[in-house]
Amino acid sequence: MMKTLYGYRRPDGKVGFRNWTLVMPAVACVNHIAALIAKDIPGAVVVHHEVGCAQIGADYRQSLRTLLNTGLNPNVGAVLLVGLGCERVDPRELAEEIVASGKKVEFIVTQELGGTNATIEAGRKIVTDMSEQLAKMHPEEVPLSSIVLGVECGASDFSSSLSSNPVVGYVADTICANGGRAVLSETTEVIGTEEILTKRCASPEIAAKLVDRIKRMVEYSRSEDRDEIEGVAVPNNISPGNVRGGLTTIEEKSLGAISKGGYFCPIVGVVEYAELIGDRPGLWFMDSPGYDPECTTGLMACGSTLVLFTTGLGTPLGNPVTPIIKVTGNRVTAIRMRDDIDIDVSAVLEDGVSLESEAAAMLDTLIDVANGKQTRSEALGYRDFGITRIGPRL
Repeated sequence: MMKTLYGYRRPDGKVGFRNWTLVMPAVACVNHIAALIAKDIPGAVVVHHEVGCAQIGADYRQSLRTLLNTGLNPNVGAVLLVGLGCERVDPRELAEEIVASGKKVEFIVTQELGGTNATIEAGRKIVTDMSEQLAKMHPEEVPLSSIVLGVECGASDFSSSLSSNPVVGYVADTICANGGRAVLSETTEVIGTEEILTKRCASPEIAAKLVDRIKRMVEYSRSEDRDEIEGVAVPNNISPGNVRGGLTTIEEKSLGAISKGGYFCPIVGVVEYAELIGDRPGLWFMDSPGYDPECTTGLMACGSTLVLFTTGLGTPLGNPVTPIIKVTGNRVTAIRMRDDIDIDVSAVLEDGVSLESEAAAMLDTLIDVANGKQTRSEALGYRDFGITRIGPRL
């Protein structure tokens, strides 16, 4: 019998599984101020980033979109935007967009308040009040369809393809079959699997869009240098650790990586990096790099409220807004990286336990985390946030 799922229903109807007050700098210049505002206030989190000014074109629009959609994530209950006063990303404009979701949103500007200390004092009063109000909320029972599940892999090895990725795929299928949504990303890690993925697309138009994004990534990779890793020429998104872990080509890595997105649920949409996914149940694809901090940030910004992250070699990555649940299929890694691993599915390879059985247990753990259980990265204070760049800094 499936466990009962609880969540925070937002004014716009979306459901979150954390109830954060988000302190978000509009520009990197006030990162430190934002961090001091949020410090030691229960329920407050801060994002640290390196953008917000000196950007143009698509690069600027992408950063703006990521910051905006971070504030719109259902795990966030209220937002304080912190500006400097001369940056290109205007905190007032962000506030106007986020407040449309029905959340409590305020902004403060350092140059208008008179400097660091005055801004911190004003901000802490606002965030304390926001957090106290959110603390009065109680989660309510919600259906499994409320989950937006991001799936990601990093520091992969042979076990990722053979155990942890397929188990995550079964969980993604279960959520989609119950009317929920899952998000597959890492365009670099679906190269070579176009024929498999396009067969799952809900329409020819979606298939064409997916292929276009893959071709775009291939062309970009070919325009850059290739690395020589242990004598094997590969695209530069294969890390030395991947090769030592038993993966040698991008196609080999991709065949394992796509299994995180399940086997049966249709691909119902393709979005850009950090672009909000739609309401249609099923599997969505987000165009993104494979670099873990940037990819998980994009997954969070596109709407993912929980992330299952598979790792063969082990990684401690976390996120300030969305819980990241670390999964390994390598028993050695589960022991060596026990501080950072949430779920060990090595019994699939070591003991012959079925993928379906491990998926059922994983779904239980996913619900436990949704209901408030801290992930290892949350308990350790990991709050990684990185916006991918696609243009020059001016």
